[in-house]
Amino acid sequence: MLFLLRMALLALLIISVTVFGIVFCLFTLRSKNRVYHLGRVFAHVASLFGLSVEGRVSEAAKQVPQAVYVANHQNNFDLFTLASVVPEGVVTVGKKSLRWIPFFGVLYWLSGNFLIDRENRKQAIATIEQIVTKMKTTGLSIWMFPEGTRSRGRGWLPFKRGAFHAAVQAGVPIIPVVCSNTHNQVGLNRWHNGKVIVEMLPPIDTTGLQETDVVELLESCEALMHQTKQRLDQELARA
Repeated sequence: MLFLLRMALLALLIISVTVFGIVFCLFTLRSKNRVYHLGRVFAHVASLFGLSVEGRVSEAAKQVPQAVYVANHQNNFDLFTLASVVPEGVVTVGKKSLRWIPFFGVLYWLSGNFLIDRENRKQAIATIEQIVTKMKTTGLSIWMFPEGTRSRGRGWLPFKRGAFHAAVQAGVPIIPVVCSNTHNQVGLNRWHNGKVIVEMLPPIDTTGLQETDVVELLESCEALMHQTKQRLDQELARA
């Protein structure tokens, strides 16, 4: 019964948010905060799945006017958990194929997010350069998932370099965002599915770094995020 109720509410929510979101985006096409405002809506949906989300944002991260945010990517619930810490003036970077997802795709495109072709390496590199140009001309930050796809319980997937190239080329810091484990946490027939912690870490400075420093930057950031996730998971396990 609870499963059917949740599915009905979710279907209604998807339709409502999509219609509202499309209208909102059409009337705010010049706004840099479309993703931020939609994120506030999605953040409240976590409770529909019985999740209690605690967002933690470092004070240093709050002071950064522009950055490349990198987050771990676990499953579809990321849309509702990570939204709790999405800052103003940010857009995400995703695959072109996302625009074909029913309902969500149109909203994702109209929100001003950047779409790249990950199947074409040369095109992807050119797109990163275009993104950097847009960052410099608009002042927007970008949010990326360096694992490239949802891990879905397969553990920590290797990071790709795109986000780190973008940060170095744009001359902005990397800000890691880590979500505690949500794999197999949500049971749609349970009222309560526990707590999730999303932590935005202090910025990692890229001042003076060159393209040759990207691999070291990636590896240090990946290690830091992996350690943070272990810490968050252990904290929740003790609670």
